Amino acid sequence: MSFQHVVQAKIDEIAATADQHPGIIIIHHVHHRTVEYMSAMGLALLQTTQEELLALGADYHSRFFNAEESAEYVPKIWALVAQNDFNLIVSFFQQVRTAGCTTWSWFMSTVRLLLRGEDGLPLLIISYSCPIDADSHVTAKVQRLLDENNFLRQNGAAYSRLTLREREILRLLALGYSAREIAQGLFISVQTVETHRRNLRQKLGADSLFELGQYARAFDLI
Repeated sequence: MSFQHVVQAKIDEIAATADQHPGIIIIHHVHHRTVEYMSAMGLALLQTTQEELLALGADYHSRFFNAEESAEYVPKIWALVAQNDFNLIVSFFQQVRTAGCTTWSWFMSTVRLLLRGEDGLPLLIISYSCPIDADSHVTAKVQRLLDENNFLRQNGAAYSRLTLREREILRLLALGYSAREIAQGLFISVQTVETHRRNLRQKLGADSLFELGQYARAFDLI
């Protein structure tokens, strides 16, 4: 049996029971960056065919997935591939643009190595994706995590310019302490605290205590 037949046999083995699962099974070719197989639920949600997915090639992700999120989890997937270990998995939330929808739908996905090539290197990876009910409380929590990740990416450079003292005062302001209370706790003058607060607003572009609080929460100061 040729190795191509071995590959097809592995895909056929997975496909034989794929439609019995409550989620979507997808098999990717590592070298070609193509979707070699997608179970019927996934094809129906995307309103596509296996042939169309193969033709998309590496454009598969940009066609159906949120690009900002992909930038977060795709490197983790390729890091998993590089380790060439069947026991390792990567799990993540992702947003998918299903057919006929103008908004993103949430999925919980997990990925692992499925088959090595003749050279002993990864050839196929398999992913399992489950849709998350839009009315579930989990969806709202995942959206908050996504918003926080976006905030971190967009504002990391500004936050990195803060001194240790400024971060300390940012934390205390976010916790609701007044300038006088902060001054007493740090054994500095109220004027010094006000100077730090003014510098914080300038460096972070924050006009309100709420905006300062966003930084404190996103960067784990509180």
